[in-house]
Amino acid sequence: MAAQRGEAADYYSNTGSEYVNGQQGYPPQQGYPPTEEQKSQQQPPQYGYQPPPNGEKQTFEQAFKLDKPKWNDVWAGILFIVVFLGYTAVSGIALHGYSSNSARTGNGIYGASSLALDNNTIILFAFVLAVAIVLSYGYVWLARMFTKQFIWVTGILNIVFAFVTAIYMLSRKYYSGGIVFLIFAVFAAFCFWTWIKRIPFSVLMLQTAIDVSKNFGHVYLVSFLAGLLATAFGAWYSVTLVAIYVHYEPGNNPACNTGAGGGCSSGKVIGLIVFVTFAMYWISETLKNLTHVTISGVYGSWYFCQNNFPKGATRGALKRSLTYSFGSISFGSLIVAIINFLRQLCSVARQQEAAQGDMVASICFCVLGCLIGILDWAVSFLNRYAFSHIALYGKAYIPAAKDTWTMIKQRGIDALVNECLIGPVLTMGATFIAYACALLAYLYVVFTDPAYNKDGGFTPVIVAFAFLVGLQIANIFTTPLSSGIDTIFVACAWDPEVLMRDHPDMYARMVSVYPQVQQAIHA
Repeated sequence: MAAQRGEAADYYSNTGSEYVNGQQGYPPQQGYPPTEEQKSQQQPPQYGYQPPPNGEKQTFEQAFKLDKPKWNDVWAGILFIVVFLGYTAVSGIALHGYSSNSARTGNGIYGASSLALDNNTIILFAFVLAVAIVLSYGYVWLARMFTKQFIWVTGILNIVFAFVTAIYMLSRKYYSGGIVFLIFAVFAAFCFWTWIKRIPFSVLMLQTAIDVSKNFGHVYLVSFLAGLLATAFGAWYSVTLVAIYVHYEPGNNPACNTGAGGGCSSGKVIGLIVFVTFAMYWISETLKNLTHVTISGVYGSWYFCQNNFPKGATRGALKRSLTYSFGSISFGSLIVAIINFLRQLCSVARQQEAAQGDMVASICFCVLGCLIGILDWAVSFLNRYAFSHIALYGKAYIPAAKDTWTMIKQRGIDALVNECLIGPVLTMGATFIAYACALLAYLYVVFTDPAYNKDGGFTPVIVAFAFLVGLQIANIFTTPLSSGIDTIFVACAWDPEVLMRDHPDMYARMVSVYPQVQQAIHA
């Protein structure tokens, strides 16, 4: 550490800053130090990190003490529990009906029925889950082992795989899916080309997040457990989806003649699918954000308490996320779940219209999907930093979102955010895994040729849901990497002096790859 501080001191001497009596002097900046009026506008919340008296060991609750702890956004937490119980009830009834009609669901991959989704589809989703969890775990492992190459490889693989998927679908005359994947591939290639100059700063931030995760808290244990829960829930959702079709699809369905299966109709199938899919989005999004808030507590502890890391930081952050902040997490997750659900509906509708040859309607749904995607990006962007803010300062969702937006604009930390590629790269990685799941689902349907899909009507639905399951699982596995970086940005915005005083080597490296950081954190 002494050697690192010495190197940092040498670096600062070359850039106009110096150490005086062991204290770092800051390079002169335009508009810095701030005036008293600016200080009054930029003060952190009145509660939050509290320095320990006499350097004694402290817990997470003591380090980030809430003056008036309370359960925030209780209504959202209660609504989430109600929806989860409703999902459980629907799933239980559907699975009971599914088990009661096992004779019509086929005996395996090739023993499929001709009526609706069946065991053939369950086996497909089992393969999809296996591919998603293996690729997600491998993706995080590669990020830890080959940090610098990670960004390049992710961008290139994402582009290549998208082109391969598009070309293969087009060669099979599945034009609607092929054209969409081709558009995604071209857009991904353009984005990556424009991001190349920002790679050095992103590599630094990713390396910092990984170094902290290796030495502080239980970041990867939380990530692994969250990934297992996400996979288990994905399996539950997949089986429930098939069971609803088997139990309620009208036609030559013996279940409709029994008390348990009465009332079969296409409307009931659509309504239940809509409900369980929305619930799946909300539950998985909440799981992801619970992971994010927990890990943000660990990174916040490292940033503010590097020399006196709180004991039980991971446990304390998890406890707060499951109690006082649970309603706020549910609230923010609900907004994203609604947006993602609407985008999923547009995706299914677009593919079905294209399969029927109505290209005008397909293009309209494609444009609508893009607009919803932009909205999803904006809300998700704000949520990431708002949840890091909630982890450290304990506010309700709306006040935290407002404070976060004000902080970003006043502090100029948006310059840092804009220069970091980790978010887009991790999104690319999750999308790559989702591509793999979608391609696997398509190949499976093509080669097994189930009887229920003779006319290809179920292909868009199956491919879309496979893509969805893979994307959600990958997002949860990669949450620890993005959470650490998001938390560092939030902490730097509220208290940049801690960065320069307690993490001088990191500050020196940031200045070396992105000199504007000096203005960004002092704006």
